[in-house]
Amino acid sequence: MALGSNTKFYETPNHPYQGERIDEEAGLLDRYGLKNKEELWRTQSTLRSFRREARSLLGQTEADEASQRARDQFLARLRRIGVLGDDDGLGDVLALDVTDVLERRLQTVAYRQGLGNTADQARQFIVHGHVTVRGARVTRPGYTVEVAEEDHIDFDENSPLADDLHPERAGEQE
Repeated sequence: MALGSNTKFYETPNHPYQGERIDEEAGLLDRYGLKNKEELWRTQSTLRSFRREARSLLGQTEADEASQRARDQFLARLRRIGVLGDDDGLGDVLALDVTDVLERRLQTVAYRQGLGNTADQARQFIVHGHVTVRGARVTRPGYTVEVAEEDHIDFDENSPLADDLHPERAGEQE
């Protein structure tokens, strides 16, 4: 079955008018330069799916070779994207916070590496096609950066921003 245009990849809050939750979401939107709450809800849904899979794997018997392979693959995937450390296990997945997943977005990683002076500027550079990952242009700020890709994020060589003297990169010259 093909996905329709109305397919949502996130869940909205059960109680839309909770002041404390709204304030917390607004803080995360500002901190990570998210465009709207949909991006936050999508990330929260991703985290929920990680936790759901971890609970499912924890419930399986360890003696089963297939379930052990599934556990190893799941943990390897989370380690590859940098959500879990090398020593973390399935129980640690349940302790993850939404900020752990938000930190792995290209927008956040690019900002932390100094490609933008603010998270919003980093987002703009990405959307406008100035940022590459391993030499390939990525225009999605929500792209999940793997640990191995972190050192390969840079400005596109054809971008005017590749010049260290570009006015938008003034914050780097200090």
